[in-house]
Amino acid sequence: MAREQRDRRDNKDREERDSEFLDKLVHINRVAKVVKGGRRFAFAALVVLGDQKGRVGFGHGKAREVPDAIRKATESAKRNMIRVPLREGRTLHHDVRGEHGAGKVILRAAPPGTGIIAGGPMRAVFETLGVQDIVAKSLGTSNPYNMVHATFNALKREDSPRSVAARRGKKVSEIVSRRRDGAEGQGATAGADV
Repeated sequence: MAREQRDRRDNKDREERDSEFLDKLVHINRVAKVVKGGRRFAFAALVVLGDQKGRVGFGHGKAREVPDAIRKATESAKRNMIRVPLREGRTLHHDVRGEHGAGKVILRAAPPGTGIIAGGPMRAVFETLGVQDIVAKSLGTSNPYNMVHATFNALKREDSPRSVAARRGKKVSEIVSRRRDGAEGQGATAGADV
């Protein structure tokens, strides 16, 4: 009796933990192995998982049935989650590039109201991450595995002003004001050239 209640409570806790995450199936690949008597099919799934608050992960799972492959990929994504610093909880702090194999991506911070301008697999990553405004471009391959890897490579390079200030031993206000001064200075010189 007590064991059943404990198991039920554990399942409920696990479901609550799982419900905090949003998962997106990015790609399913069917592969065939030719054996005596026909073909054996197996499936590979690529899943992106995030809490829409700055944590995101991706996983790859293979199985003989699609649901098992998706379950394995989701578990893998939970184990490989990263935290990404977001500006105002809606966009990136700075533009960043990422590469993986032949996949290259460029991620640019965007003003409010822009939305997610990104293609296919990259869009799934940003929706699960919780980004609302971003402009992204994929160069090179359109292979979803390489695009997701390249996007994560770029997101790992993302730095917040707080972490930069701590690394340099300065105040956050010095870093942010310098960024604003640099933008104003570039605008003034661009106007003088015209």
